[in-house]
Amino acid sequence: MGSAIVVVILLVVVVFAFIQSRKHMKGEGGCCGGGQDEVASQERKKLDNPVIGRKTLSIEGMHCDHCKNSVERSINRLEGASAVVDLKKNIALVDYDRELDDAALKIAVERLDFKLLSIKDEKLS
Repeated sequence: MGSAIVVVILLVVVVFAFIQSRKHMKGEGGCCGGGQDEVASQERKKLDNPVIGRKTLSIEGMHCDHCKNSVERSINRLEGASAVVDLKKNIALVDYDRELDDAALKIAVERLDFKLLSIKDEKLS
C-alpha cells in the first residue's frame, strides 16, 4: 500500500512537470523567475522627436512576458529608442528618433543573457 501511494505521488509530480514544461516551451508559462500572471504590461516609450527609422532585432531566448518586458526596458533605456517585443516572432521592433548604434542595441539585449541574432534597419523618409 505504501509503494502505491509513492507511485501515485510521483505520477502526479511528473504530470505537473510535463504540463508546466509544455506551457513554458510554447511561451505561455513563466520563466526567468517571473510568473506569467505577475508581469504587468508597460506603455510604449514616447520619443521626443519624429521617428526617422525602425530596426528589427531578431532575438533568441525569450519565452514569457517577463522576458519581453526585460528586453523592452533595457532597450528603452537608450536615448532615442522605443522598443516593442513580439514574443511569438522572437523580434523587437525599435523605433528611433536619432542615430542608434547597433553595438548599443546588442549590449542592451545580451546583458540580459539573450542572444541577438540579427538587426535589420529600415530608414523612414
